[in-house]
Amino acid sequence: MTTATIAKPLRSIGLAAVVATFVAPIDASAQTQAPAPRTVQAPVRKPQPQPAAQAQAAAAPAPAPVAAAPKPATAPENVIARVGETNISADDLRSYVAALAPREQAALAKDPAMLSQAVRLLLANRLVLQEAVAKKWDQQPAIAAQLERAREGAVVELYLQSVSTPPTNFPSEDDLQKVYEANRAAFLMPRQFQLSQIFIAAPKEGDKAAEDKARQELDDVQRKLKAPGADFAAIARGDNNAAKDAGDLGWVAETQIRPEIRSQVMGLAKNSVSEPIKLDDGWHIIKLIDTKASYTRTLPEVRDQLVLQIRSERSNMMRRAYLAELLKQHPPVLNELALSSLLDASKK
Repeated sequence: MTTATIAKPLRSIGLAAVVATFVAPIDASAQTQAPAPRTVQAPVRKPQPQPAAQAQAAAAPAPAPVAAAPKPATAPENVIARVGETNISADDLRSYVAALAPREQAALAKDPAMLSQAVRLLLANRLVLQEAVAKKWDQQPAIAAQLERAREGAVVELYLQSVSTPPTNFPSEDDLQKVYEANRAAFLMPRQFQLSQIFIAAPKEGDKAAEDKARQELDDVQRKLKAPGADFAAIARGDNNAAKDAGDLGWVAETQIRPEIRSQVMGLAKNSVSEPIKLDDGWHIIKLIDTKASYTRTLPEVRDQLVLQIRSERSNMMRRAYLAELLKQHPPVLNELALSSLLDASKK
């Protein structure tokens, strides 16, 4: 016997994106995010006109050498990882982490294994870069043009980030409390069930022989479950004594359980077992171990994620305002006729 998921595919629940990480602790990555709650507005900084000399200097792209100048040898004690002649130092890794978005940094802090994966990726990138530069691949005209466009895009993006970063003290405690209260209903945690299951595969498209075998196995399982002192976990493991977690589904949110199974689970008493439930993939027998009542998460519980979401929303607003003001100061002029001719020529 094996285990199979009983969770249904997640659909958008129409809540704010910030809430998506709270309402589905089981497989939260599968949720579809909806627009975030409106936040308290703060003054948006307008871009200041630059002197002509500064504007010309900023507009002139600086040359971007692909192969950096040789670095001093890294002290052995500062080397984090090495492959061939390529080293990753502690400073390299700090710079890499510092360049990540706040959410990614938080994810690394929670899961050290992700840091190891990041180091492996950095090593692989260094190896590829060395080979590309050694072959002068980056000096091909077409590649050099793509690299220049990528550089320009990176400069623009980094500059936009610099002019659209909210103050470090934003949001204030008062702003945070107002946003939380305005979206309090969105922080409702659904009821959760701690479940175990015994699953017997019986695909809908299976032949009669497979169906008869599954039915025989189901009858055998039911007979064992009805015996005095029956151990549900042991029966779920079957002959595989090494499968210690066999049948354990952990805590599952009510909204994530397939309707056919949810209706059975909601009628179970604690530590009781359901009748066999037939789905397209086979038979499911569910045991309800415990239940957690629905509740609303408090502000301290959601504080960090809420701050990130509010700052992200404010940053996007500041970026749009900056671009609008910049275009207002320097209105673009388009030659629509030339554009139309260019499109017509591309179709031929």
